[in-house]
Formats: sequence, C-alpha cells, structure tokens
Amino acid sequence: MKLFYSIIIPVYNRPNEIDELLESLTKQDYTNNFEVLIIEDGSTNKSDSIVEKYKSQLDLKYFFKENSGAGVSRNFGMQKASGNYFIILDSDVIVPNQYLSEVQKALDNNFTDAFGGPDAAHKSFTSLQKAINYSMTSVLTTGGIRGKKQAVGKFQPRSFNLGLSKKAFEKTQGFSKMKNGEDIDLTFRLWANGCETQLIEKAFVYHKRRSTIQQFFKQTFGFGTARPILNKKYPSTAKPTYWFPSLFILGFSLSIVLAIFGHNLFLAFYVFYFLLIFLDSLFHNKNIYVAFLSIITSLTQFLGYGLGFLESKFLKK
Repeated sequence: MKLFYSIIIPVYNRPNEIDELLESLTKQDYTNNFEVLIIEDGSTNKSDSIVEKYKSQLDLKYFFKENSGAGVSRNFGMQKASGNYFIILDSDVIVPNQYLSEVQKALDNNFTDAFGGPDAAHKSFTSLQKAINYSMTSVLTTGGIRGKKQAVGKFQPRSFNLGLSKKAFEKTQGFSKMKNGEDIDLTFRLWANGCETQLIEKAFVYHKRRSTIQQFFKQTFGFGTARPILNKKYPSTAKPTYWFPSLFILGFSLSIVLAIFGHNLFLAFYVFYFLLIFLDSLFHNKNIYVAFLSIITSLTQFLGYGLGFLESKFLKK
C-alpha cells in the first residue's frame, strides 16, 4: 500500500516551537509528498503568522479551535487529514532530516498500524533540557523503556512521536479525553482491536520537553496520576514495577530520617545510586554540569511520578 503521510501537530501558545519544527520539516530528505496540519488549541498566543511563513515550502494546513486538550486536538487533525497514515508530533520537537525516510523504510520492511520513535537531545538544547532528556531516556531511571528495544516487550508508542494508520484511527476513534496517559490508553485499545505496534529506533526526534524543574515536576506528576487510572481501566496491564518511583521516594525520605539518628547505610545506597546517575550522564553528555543537573532531574522525575501515583491511587476516587 502506498502511504501518504499527514503530520498532525497540536499547539497551545508556543509559536516559537512551531517555527523550529516547521523549519526542520522543510529539510526532510524524503522525496514523496506529505502534508502538515497545525491544530491551534485555543491559543491566545497564536501561530498563524509562523505557519504562513512556511506555506510556500510545505503542504500546510492551519486550523484554530476552542481549547480542548492535546488528545482531542490530535483527533480533530486526523479527521481533517487527507493521508492514509498519520504522524503525531508534539510542538516541542525538532525532526532530523532523515525522519520520514526512516519511517518509510521501516514500514516497508514491517508494516504495522502504529509505531513510536525515541527522543534525543539536540546539541542546541540547554543544559537543563539535556539533563531532563537524560532522565526521561536512561536505563537507570524510569525512562529506560523509552526507545530501548531490548527493554520492552510489546512497544507502547508515546504521543510526542507516534504514527497511526487511518484504518487504526477509524477502529479506535483515536485518543480518549484523558489529560495524561492518553497515548498509553490508545495503545491498549489498538491491541484490543488487533492492531500491531512497533518501535522504529531510527525515527527519533529531538524533544525539548519542559524548560524548568517546576514544569518537569508537573509533567511527571501528571504521568504518575494516569497510571492507577490505566491500571483500573485495564487490569491485565498492571505491573508491580509501576510502584517503584513511589517506593523509591518513600525509601529516600526514610533513609534521611535514619541518617539523622546515625544510621547511614540506607542513605549510602541512594548516594551510590545518584553517583551512578552522575557518571552515566557524564559519559553520555560529556558535560559535568549536565551530569550534575541529571541528579536533580532524576530525583524530580521520581518525586513527581511517585507522588502523582500515590495521590491518584489513594486520594482520588
């Protein structure tokens, strides 16, 4: 089947990000036609003037709608798209030149109705963005399952870099109205409808993510709140490992209390762990400051996800 790609990008108050993303899409080495749909989700700081700048270089469509959240905006874009295969990107990514070519090559070799790709840190990213990317992708943190083929069973695509066939969209009706975890929810419904997923390792994007520790905490907290909801909705998918960030934070808190009373053994375990984080990040990023920040972002990741999980599990009905 010949594929015509429709790239769907929801955006909310981030015109500068759209500028960088569209510029990267103009540099694709992919030789076939594709279209790009920008879905403005009720922004007050709109991207229409940025979109206009690229209309001569891309098959580009712009839609403004009332604010509803990213999932509903993605569905809106897929309903308006002309393609038979949709690619969902977050507005805070930059796409390498070979992205679409790698997607096409992988689907030619092994067609699936959905795929996901990894994320990486671009050389232009700030030190904090590189540290956040490390924490979200490292095998030493909860990010280890993202884009690591050896670390996953059936791959669960994430919405910042996700492909979906038109047939699969029609079967599942796309994303639910969940504010967090909507991509995992979609994956479970894809599997229930007989659709296969795959990781395309070479179809990576540069993902900026949140630019402050507070924003990163809020994001990971949201991820944590989603997991118990998904476990309840899909009981067969629940795993004991989802408790790990919460147990990590509780154990870390306990180790500090014990250290105050002269019992340092448990705290020494956490010191050793954070030293591993520092050395591993230093090895990958070749930057001492990024390695130091990676300790902070990894702790923030555990804290946000762990507290969000506990709140959703025990305080929300």
